[in-house]
Amino acid sequence: MAETIVKIENLVKRYHELVAVDHFNLTVSKGEILGLLGPNGSGKTTTMNCLLSLLAYDKGSIEVFGKPMKPDSYDLKRNIGVVFQNVAVFDTLTVQENIDYFCGLYIKDKKLRRQYVAEAVEFAGLSDFVKFYPKKLSGGLLRRLNIACGIAHKPKLILLDEPTVAVDPQSRNKILQGILKLNEEGATIIYTSHYMEEVEQICSRIVIMDKGRNLANGTATELKQLIKKSETLTVEILELTDTQLEAVRRLNHVYDVSYENNRLTVQCSGGSHNLIHLLSYLQEENIAFGRVYSELPTLNDVFLEITGSELRD
Repeated sequence: MAETIVKIENLVKRYHELVAVDHFNLTVSKGEILGLLGPNGSGKTTTMNCLLSLLAYDKGSIEVFGKPMKPDSYDLKRNIGVVFQNVAVFDTLTVQENIDYFCGLYIKDKKLRRQYVAEAVEFAGLSDFVKFYPKKLSGGLLRRLNIACGIAHKPKLILLDEPTVAVDPQSRNKILQGILKLNEEGATIIYTSHYMEEVEQICSRIVIMDKGRNLANGTATELKQLIKKSETLTVEILELTDTQLEAVRRLNHVYDVSYENNRLTVQCSGGSHNLIHLLSYLQEENIAFGRVYSELPTLNDVFLEITGSELRD
């Protein structure tokens, strides 16, 4: 059984009448990349601040590396790296000086620190920019500097809050590949993002929270199996009568049908041959059709059905 790195039990945090975190439970095992998803105001940031003991909470318990997390748990915090959504670097320090400063908060040995800083520069792809000041960096490079500052001391647990917001595709890919590399080197990672494709690409497990509660937990495949939609079929048809439309609705596993702008859209729940059944019906009725599409549910479909809202910035 994998070692437990983070254990949150029945966490409650109130702001007067507002319950920001409502008996929230979360366990993160060693070696995981856990995706933590939730709409704005769902309690993600509050939970992370409680986890870091930056915020007092009303009820519950939090353990990190098997020990209770407290404001003065510096032995635990030394092994945690944090990269917040808002870039937090010093404008008066160069790229290398920034990384060295943040690494120096944890690593006092100068020789080891020089090694770690050099590795963080290489990791973030900042070798050509070490003497640049932050104001001279593009948005993508600035994000990469922010990450380098947060992970230079080689933490065992890394919290990444929206690290790819407003960055170019090249920098985004660099960041995601870097996260996977950190994980391969032994880091356990908690990752929040509004980009579903990123979460599916790198996260081994996903937790969806809303209104301070843990609503769903599992791999992307497991979460998709929780919802009603299993497949969306789209067929281009020039003409379809109400009677024919009603017949499509009666096909096995069909739970919703729409026909607009010469496009038939069929939502299916379960079943492994839905497209075959639909095309067979169209052919039997001599209904001419054009292009055909079949789409499996996405993580955004899961999020929409579970929370009632799409995940957007």
